[in-house]
Amino acid sequence: QVQLVESGGGLVQAGGSLRLSCQASGDTFSTYVMGWFRQAPGKEREFVAAISWSGGSTYYADSVKGRFTISRDNAKNTVYLQMNTLKPEDTAVYYCATDDDMPLYSGNYIYPHAWDYWGQGTQVTVSS
Repeated sequence: QVQLVESGGGLVQAGGSLRLSCQASGDTFSTYVMGWFRQAPGKEREFVAAISWSGGSTYYADSVKGRFTISRDNAKNTVYLQMNTLKPEDTAVYYCATDDDMPLYSGNYIYPHAWDYWGQGTQVTVSS
């Protein structure tokens, strides 16, 4: 069983930056694929970014490409989402997810149902 705890959300003005963190429990974190999703009020949960177990491969939604960066520190069992040039449309609850057998090459990482474990979420609000 894996537990995920997100932190770092908050209120920021448009154009600002935030860094989200997701701390994972368990000693097999370094073998797990990690991802970030978000869900705005009245909308479905959507893919934001994913990173391979080694950190060597990263994937982004088109809407955040060039503004957000996903990274991980396996020694700290933590994955990060650096969010720059934030826009009001980035406002959402951000969720961390992980899976121990996600084949990133398949492209299935964009689907929430493909991930096994989820955090409780952290609110990000971007004011205009």
